Amino acid sequence: MGGNGKGELLSFKVRVTNEEVIAAVLPTQDHWLPFSNLDLLLPPIDASVFFCYNNNTEEMLSFESMVGTLKNSLAQALVPYYVLAGEVVQNSMGEPELHCNNRGVEFIEAEADVELRSLNLYNPDESIEGKLVPKKKHGVLAVQACIATWLKCGGLVIACTTDHRLIDAYGVKMFLVSWAQLAQSTKPIMLTHQPCCRRSLLSPRRPPSAHPSIDRTYVLLSDLPPPPPEPKPDPLSGPNISRIYYVTIEELNRIQALASSTEFKPTKFVSLSAFLWKMVATASSASSSSNAVVDGCNKKRGIVAKMGIAVDGRTRLSNGDKKKEALMNSYFGNVVSIPFEGEEVGKLIEKPLTLAAEQVREFLEVATTEEHFLGLIDWVEVHRPTPAVARISCETNDGPCFVVSSGRRFLESNVDFGWGKPVFGSCHCPWKGGCGYVMPFPSPKGNGDWVIFMNLQKNLLEFMESHFPHIFRPLSWDYLTNKI
Repeated sequence: MGGNGKGELLSFKVRVTNEEVIAAVLPTQDHWLPFSNLDLLLPPIDASVFFCYNNNTEEMLSFESMVGTLKNSLAQALVPYYVLAGEVVQNSMGEPELHCNNRGVEFIEAEADVELRSLNLYNPDESIEGKLVPKKKHGVLAVQACIATWLKCGGLVIACTTDHRLIDAYGVKMFLVSWAQLAQSTKPIMLTHQPCCRRSLLSPRRPPSAHPSIDRTYVLLSDLPPPPPEPKPDPLSGPNISRIYYVTIEELNRIQALASSTEFKPTKFVSLSAFLWKMVATASSASSSSNAVVDGCNKKRGIVAKMGIAVDGRTRLSNGDKKKEALMNSYFGNVVSIPFEGEEVGKLIEKPLTLAAEQVREFLEVATTEEHFLGLIDWVEVHRPTPAVARISCETNDGPCFVVSSGRRFLESNVDFGWGKPVFGSCHCPWKGGCGYVMPFPSPKGNGDWVIFMNLQKNLLEFMESHFPHIFRPLSWDYLTNKI
C-alpha cells in the first residue's frame, strides 16, 4: 500500500493449506446453555476481527511453529471458554440454545502471495473480505474459524469470526487476551479473564416490569411490515461498503472543542458521534438535492437521519455491588443495548454541533442505567418466544441509519501470542440490511489517534472523503510505520 494514501487495489491469491477442528484439550461436561434474554435480541449475524503481525523476533519463527503455538494454546483456551466449542440448535420453543458438546472450532491454515505492507487496509472489502477472514460454513459455531495466513514477507494475519448471538466485543477481547496469555506460557497460569457464563445474572424480575421507552428501542419481528416482493435499490444511496480511516488526536480535540459549551463538555466519543450524525445528514441532503424524497404518490416526505450507539450494560447492572461487579466484568455473552435517535436532515444540518452532542447525550442517558437493562431483560421475557431486534436495524426506509460502537478498550489489550504485539488490528463487520456500522479503535501507534472502521452507504463515504479529507484519512501502511 505504501505511501499512496488510499492505495491501489492489489490482486492476490490465498491458498488454504490445511483445515482441522480444534477441541478443548480437556474433556468438558456435555450440557445445554440457554441464551440469555439479551442474547435473544441479536439476529444470526457474524462479526470478524483480524490482527496483522510482523515476524520480527530475534530468530525468525517458522509458519509451522507459530501455527503449532496457536493450535495448542487454542485447545487450552477452549477449556474455560467451552462456549466457543459448542453449537447452536433450536429448542422446543423454537429459540436458539447452545449445546456445549466440545464439537470444536474450525482452524484454517492458509498462504497468501502478498506482503503485509501491500495490503490495502483502507479498502477491507477488497483486501480482507473473503480472503483474510474466515467464512462460516454451517452457521452453528460461536467461533466458526481461526485463520492463520502466512504472507510471503514472513508476516502473519490471525482472524476470528464469531457468532454475535453468543459473544459481544467485550467477550471477544476476553477470549483473545486469554488465548494470547496461554500461547506465551509454558506452564499453567491464572488467566486475567476467567469467563463467567451464569445466565442467572441476567434473569428477569418477578413480576417483570419494562418501561414504555423499550418499545421505541426494540421491536418484535412479528410487528414489522412484510418486505416488498421486489425491493428496489435506492439510486441516491447505493450499497454499503467498508473503509478504514484514521483520525488524528489534533482533529479529535478540535471536534470535541466545537461540540463543547460552557455547560457541557462531551467526551471525544460523543463528540465524534454527533459530528458523524450531522455529516450523514448533510450528505443525504446533498444526494437528494431537495432535502426530500418522492414516494409513489409523488408526495415529498422529509429524510430522517438515524444514529444508534451500542451501550455496554456490565457496569450498569452491577450498580455499585462489588461482588456483582466482579461477576459482570467476567460475564461472557451479550450485555448490550442500542438506543437511537432520528432527526430530519434539514433540522440536523442547521443544528450547531454543541446541540447535536447534547441530543446524543440525552438519548444515551436513557440506556445508561441499571433500570434500563433490567427493563430490557423483562421486556424480552414478556414477549418470548417471539423474536425481537433493535429497531434501528429495521428503520432504513426513510433515510440513512447507522450504529456507532466502541472498540476503544478492545484493541488496547495485549494480543501477543509470542511474536510481538500486532502492527494493526480491526474488526470487519459488513452488516446486512442497509443499517451502517462504525467502530473506532485506539491507534496501534499509541499517540491518541483513532482508527475507525466504517460500513456505510457508498454515497455517504464519498461525501465524507471529499468534504472532510483532513479529518478522515485513509489508513495506510506508511501511517502505521510512522513515515507520515
